[in-house]
Amino acid sequence: MRRNKLEIIILVTILLILMYIVDYHIQPGYLLKSIIKIMLFLIIPAIYSVYKKSIPIKNLFIIKSPKELLKSLALGFGIYIFIITCYFILKGFIDLDNIKSILDTNLSVNKDNFIYISLYISFINSLLEEVFFRGFIFFNLKKSMSSWITYSISAFTFSIYHVAILLNWFNPILFLVALIGLFIGGLLFNWLNHKNENIYNSWLVHMFANFAINTVGLIMYGII
Repeated sequence: MRRNKLEIIILVTILLILMYIVDYHIQPGYLLKSIIKIMLFLIIPAIYSVYKKSIPIKNLFIIKSPKELLKSLALGFGIYIFIITCYFILKGFIDLDNIKSILDTNLSVNKDNFIYISLYISFINSLLEEVFFRGFIFFNLKKSMSSWITYSISAFTFSIYHVAILLNWFNPILFLVALIGLFIGGLLFNWLNHKNENIYNSWLVHMFANFAINTVGLIMYGII
């Protein structure tokens, strides 16, 4: 168990470093970046899980309580309202033109393709992150580590992964607030999954968080 724990931590560190290089230095465009992310966050963890006979990916999708899904749906809607409210409170401190420029230059994201990309982000990208940060990291490490350490590692890696993406989007204070919010969100997602032993509940809430962010994107591009 100790060896497996160390292997997972090393593997996760390597994968996050590779993803950071792709996001911040290579900047290959959103399509190629997504393909690489699928390889790093889904295929490699799945191969490791099969080889090591750890938690199978398919076990993460077993619905044990439809009632809990409804609770997560309500929580997700609340998160959506909260994020949108925060945007309207803080929008005077957010340079949307700068964000548009970064998205266009680094990822080839623009008004013409944003709707398609936002759908991918909401449904597919959120699933990839839940499989990796909660399904692979959290569920594997919680078998051999204390709960608070496992919660912290999963939430920390989730927030630190977004550094390369958000680094130039905001001023330093808002950047720090965003990372803290991601860390707290990671803790919430872990709690939902720890309680229900799958990733459906956190995926639902994660989707609604992305719905909110993409709503801001639709506003930014003048689509709504």
